[in-house]
Amino acid sequence: MIKILFICHGNICRSPMAEFVMKDLVNKSGYSEDFFIASKATSTEELGNSPHYGTRNKLKSEGIPMEAHRASQMDRSDYNKFDYIIGMDTWNYKNILRITGGDPEGKVSLLLDFAGLSRDIADPWYTGNFDKTYEDICKGCEALLHNLILEDKL
Repeated sequence: MIKILFICHGNICRSPMAEFVMKDLVNKSGYSEDFFIASKATSTEELGNSPHYGTRNKLKSEGIPMEAHRASQMDRSDYNKFDYIIGMDTWNYKNILRITGGDPEGKVSLLLDFAGLSRDIADPWYTGNFDKTYEDICKGCEALLHNLILEDKL
């Protein structure tokens, strides 16, 4: 089983969006039994809160199902629990490394790296543009799943 943890600052916008987009992709591809997918935050600011209404509305408009979700913070032990720890932006990446104490096994990356794009996924909390965030997350998740299939990890 491949275990993926998506990370953003508060775990209410980008990382839950990535979690549910990826779950939808693996379900539609017939690989749902091969994955455990979750999301968490690097900060404590939104702990216990449900996903932002912009994330909920965007996923609903795209027909992507959401389960109950409450923001939670990652901790050092998550490094050993997951195969892939994927941040949404450079700031998340740095905070993930701070929390985990490093990345000796090469598990930490940025989502758009899988799509060959060297840029951050903008935080719609600040931009208000959930459509653009969704497009970037879809690019990253589709590329990640494609790479896992090509690498014969499934």
